[in-house]
Amino acid sequence: MSTLQAALADLLDGLPPGRAAQAVDRLIATYRGRTPSKSPILRDRSDVAAYAAYRMPATNAAVRAALAEFRDRAGDWAPADHLDVGGGTGAATWAVGDAWAGGAHRSTVLDWSDAALDLGRELAAGAESASVRDAQWRKAPLGGGARLPEADLVTISYVIGELAPPDRTAVIAEAARAARGAVLVVEPGTPDGYARVLAARDQLISAGFAVLAPCPHDTACPVEAPDWCHFAARVSRSSLHRQVKGGSLPYEDEKFSYVAAARFPAAPAASRIVRHPQIRKGQVLLDLCTAEDGLRRETVTKRHGDAYRAARDADWGDAWPTDS
Repeated sequence: MSTLQAALADLLDGLPPGRAAQAVDRLIATYRGRTPSKSPILRDRSDVAAYAAYRMPATNAAVRAALAEFRDRAGDWAPADHLDVGGGTGAATWAVGDAWAGGAHRSTVLDWSDAALDLGRELAAGAESASVRDAQWRKAPLGGGARLPEADLVTISYVIGELAPPDRTAVIAEAARAARGAVLVVEPGTPDGYARVLAARDQLISAGFAVLAPCPHDTACPVEAPDWCHFAARVSRSSLHRQVKGGSLPYEDEKFSYVAAARFPAAPAASRIVRHPQIRKGQVLLDLCTAEDGLRRETVTKRHGDAYRAARDADWGDAWPTDS
């Protein structure tokens, strides 16, 4: 049995870093660009292997972090089936498998790249999670009115940025129709990624969903340009990952924006920490997004007792006050 990191290490063992680095350079330019694609970005085995080394751990970490916040608000709800739209090599499917590790849900990965699906299936074969091992990998178009199979949970991670605006709208609308329980949309934590998430959020609310995370409300987002709402997930780098990206640190922080919305009854957090807490002598400054006051700063001092101790342990992206 294998974790995602071990599966990647086994699969990529012997991959020439120079070849992977060239493919990564092209992928970086594509993912950071603003021109949508009408064909799969992952075109062949070399592209897919480079993506797996460069992006899959970061995508997985971002989806895991978003799912953790969603689960905190969703209570005992768990999906019986999961649809990973534009799932590529299955980073979100691995994250969902970890989130409900004791469950018996079924996952289906849809993507338009044969090479990505083939490698995803290969990676998943030795996974610890039965839902990952037994996942279905299906080729399907994205956008253009393509109909999605119904599922309790629909995830759409790091994919709508590849689509033209009409196709983005169509994919989110179809996800809203197909999701019996919840939809999670995750995008890069850039101004453009946040704008795409915000548009998806508006669509989901219009379709009757309630936002559970990160927002503490369903009203207009109080974050205004040039600022944007995003969070960060810590990612461990493998040796090949460091070679491909030219980095020396054993970790990096993946910035991401997301929205998790549900059809079932549940309550969002009272507020969300939207900046790194500032720890001063005897006090902690928390920048919060709140339902009542929009963005505001709260100062928690030693005289607040347990709240002060919780604030010192709190992190960017956490709900506030904590549930502990």
